[in-house]
Amino acid sequence: MTLRIDSKKWILYRHTRDFDKLCVVAEFLKSYTKTGISTDEKTQLNLKLRELGLYNERNPELPLDAINHKINQLSYYMFGYQAKVGGQDRFLFSPLGNLFLKHVEDKEKTAKIFLTMLWAVQYQHPHSGTANDFQLYPFRLIYKLLSEPKLSNKLYAFEVAYSVVFLQEATKDTYKELVNELLDLRKLSDKELEKKFQENKHAFVNSAYEWDYYVSSLFESAGVLNKQDGIVITKLQHGTTNTFRKITRNEVSIPDNLKSLVEQLQNEYSFLEKPLLLNDPERLKLDVIKEIYSFYPKTLLVEIGEAIDDFKFELLNLPKLIEQYANNNEGAEAYLFEDALADGFNMFHNVEAQKISGAGNTDLECLYIPRKKKFTVEAKSTKNKLSSVNAGRLAGHREKIGGAYTIVVTPRYVPAVLQDIRTSPIVIIRANTFSEYLYNCIDNDVREIDYEDFDSIIVNNLGKDISKNISDLTISRFATSK
Repeated sequence: MTLRIDSKKWILYRHTRDFDKLCVVAEFLKSYTKTGISTDEKTQLNLKLRELGLYNERNPELPLDAINHKINQLSYYMFGYQAKVGGQDRFLFSPLGNLFLKHVEDKEKTAKIFLTMLWAVQYQHPHSGTANDFQLYPFRLIYKLLSEPKLSNKLYAFEVAYSVVFLQEATKDTYKELVNELLDLRKLSDKELEKKFQENKHAFVNSAYEWDYYVSSLFESAGVLNKQDGIVITKLQHGTTNTFRKITRNEVSIPDNLKSLVEQLQNEYSFLEKPLLLNDPERLKLDVIKEIYSFYPKTLLVEIGEAIDDFKFELLNLPKLIEQYANNNEGAEAYLFEDALADGFNMFHNVEAQKISGAGNTDLECLYIPRKKKFTVEAKSTKNKLSSVNAGRLAGHREKIGGAYTIVVTPRYVPAVLQDIRTSPIVIIRANTFSEYLYNCIDNDVREIDYEDFDSIIVNNLGKDISKNISDLTISRFATSK
């Protein structure tokens, strides 16, 4: 039996079941990139939604929190993430969010892109109220169950409400137990099911309402699920109100046109993978969020016939390339991350970067042309976490080329590393932060990327981690103010 602790469950976002409404909000937000959205403009968006027949809120006064809920829902479904810079809330579109808006008029492509976004949704989630006890990819699990022959490749609404949303961790054992539990539930009559749901109706009324009324309907309107109506098994009272929610045999399945992509995603990104931890004690929460939202699989690009920008793809996967290096010191992959870094720094129109490598040398020798200032770049691989920096060795690398400072690019490190560099002309930048900045420059068609801001941040923060400074720079330039 699926474990239910204090009725904790997945929190499925339930503000709207109309996918077109979400798309309108996303397009509106994108149109205000680099600027703020005033109260009047949010009101205008509400009016536009009403004119399009997409606004049916119960409050006729067009409350602004309705728009904020829709923005939160965009974050939940991986269109982009929210962050605060200078006391102001901002929304930064993810690579998949930008790709979605590029093809927003093509329903076939947007269904495939949105499906891939669902593949990135994880618990713990930065924009969900789901308890931290839950650590799994919820929609990867849903699609795994929908691909299960033992379950006839379908799920009933009552099964999701009674069992699926209470699963806290996806392992081979918990998956097997879950499938067996669903098979047992299917043997029960409507009367027997009604009794089970009435025994703990408080725990089940929200899970049924969220999935059956909101999420499965939203997914159907997005083209990522087929939904077929079934009979009503029973109704549960919602709290102390006079409202009752249905427990049904509505069923969902995978549309035929998505089965191939689902199979490819399952092969490459398993439901058994362990999600990133937002409360990782050795990483900034914002850095974890950046990694979650950087999901951009080449499989999708091939599937929708998108021209693959190898450099953009390489840039978004820079942290993974560095980690590959840790496990492939002698192979061809060992140098992929250095090539990506060299290409990255050469994106600055006033920097010339050259790969050096080799024993006793820096990875990259760079020249900031206007200032005639040299600096070195070191990519630190992390089979685990970067545990130390040899400041003396890096000083030797700088002396060889006459470098003013060293930039260490790494996916993650232990806090003690900051002690190693605090008195040296060395800064750390996390790989996700670096790649996110350059990706947004590419995506926003910035033709001449100036290194001046980077140099200014570095010289004023020697001996520190500058990731937060660069992140704030990215968000202030490319995110929409809420």
